[in-house]
Amino acid sequence: MTSSSPVAGGALAGAGVGPGWIERVIGIVKAYTTRVGAGPFPTELEGAAGEALRAAGDEFGTTTGRARRCGWLDTVALRYAARVNGLTELFVTKLDVLSRLERVPVAVAYRIDGEVTEDWPMTQTEIHHAEPVYELFEGWREDISGAGRLEDLPRAARAYVDAIEKLGGVPVTAVGVGPSREQSILRGLGEE
Repeated sequence: MTSSSPVAGGALAGAGVGPGWIERVIGIVKAYTTRVGAGPFPTELEGAAGEALRAAGDEFGTTTGRARRCGWLDTVALRYAARVNGLTELFVTKLDVLSRLERVPVAVAYRIDGEVTEDWPMTQTEIHHAEPVYELFEGWREDISGAGRLEDLPRAARAYVDAIEKLGGVPVTAVGVGPSREQSILRGLGEE
């Protein structure tokens, strides 16, 4: 539990910096979605699929060791986070974790009480009733952990990164293909 505002504006207020001084706001997003604790999680994978993604991504709390809940990338939540934080670019992490999959679902909208929306729900009740509407992307089986440039990634992995950029509405300027800093691909704004 945090007592401070976890959005970009809260960081500015906490640091005593005005928004006019900020030129870039980089959002960090995993290639899939995780959550800690109770609450709604429309794209959550339960059972063996969730366990497999958790194991592949080593999704356990650093301090507590508590298992994180895992699910497919939720671009409805991503667009909301981008809007609330004023994101100017994205760093997509853990793309390598998806390397073993034949198909990669991405939530592009929610179905709530029979209506499809691409917007974040207005109420907690609606979020609890949200059913993800998925778009399927081709997976890749190649080990991407040694990729140094976007061009080194398999075509399907590049297409996935492009889809995150398009569906999230924010340029992807960096991609993590492994756990170390050196396993980051920079492009566009992230190269400055």
